[in-house]
Amino acid sequence: MKTPVTVLTGFLGAGKTTLMNRVLTEQHGQRIAVVENEFGEIGIDHELVINAEEEIFEMNNGCICCTVRGDLIRILGNLMKRRDRFDHILIETTGLADPGPVVQTFFVDDDIKEKLSVNAVVTLVDAKHILEHLDDSDEAKEQIAFADVILLNKCDLVDTADLDRLEARLKAMNGMARIHRTTNAEIEIPKVLDVGGFNLDHALAQDPQFLEPEYPFEWGGIFRLPAGLRGHHARPQRQRLHGKRRGGERIHDQLRRPR
Repeated sequence: MKTPVTVLTGFLGAGKTTLMNRVLTEQHGQRIAVVENEFGEIGIDHELVINAEEEIFEMNNGCICCTVRGDLIRILGNLMKRRDRFDHILIETTGLADPGPVVQTFFVDDDIKEKLSVNAVVTLVDAKHILEHLDDSDEAKEQIAFADVILLNKCDLVDTADLDRLEARLKAMNGMARIHRTTNAEIEIPKVLDVGGFNLDHALAQDPQFLEPEYPFEWGGIFRLPAGLRGHHARPQRQRLHGKRRGGERIHDQLRRPR
């Protein structure tokens, strides 16, 4: 049986850390492996740690916590060696991350695909400040577009009429996601973890090339070296195109020739 994985995302300040701390400290009866991002702000309370092995902490509420430092596939591999200690994996992305590449890992890597399955993408939205970012942040839009569940958080800071308008806009951006209004990211854990499966068809509708492998850059160019020059004295004249796939498009940047 595959282990379910939930990807937790949300723009800066949306409340991801608050929710992650709840998962790690409350007595909710779930055995969850929490994978925080490298820049996460979760402060591990060592009074709650009952065992620490390598980079993995075992908490006294039955959960375990670790930090991604570079290679998500590596840390998932280490977790799976402890498969008997948890029933679910919760992965936190950075506030400025597009969740697509993280989710893609579970569909294109054969070893991961055999052992793990994506339960859902859960996006936290800061009800007070999200409108400041929606029009100029591609990452904020992607986080909402890929979500299976949206937690409209910090609702205590916004009046009901404004919340209704904001929720209508979120539904216009992603009509498939379940939306829950929360304060301090307070929600029953099963509403986040027992979603039942990532909506791959919805992801492909957002990005038809979602399942295609991505590469960090592509380049090609013509190099001309004047005769008789070698080493650092040679100053090639060059033009390069390089880019990264984003949202199904390829962004190119032309580098100037050195003077």
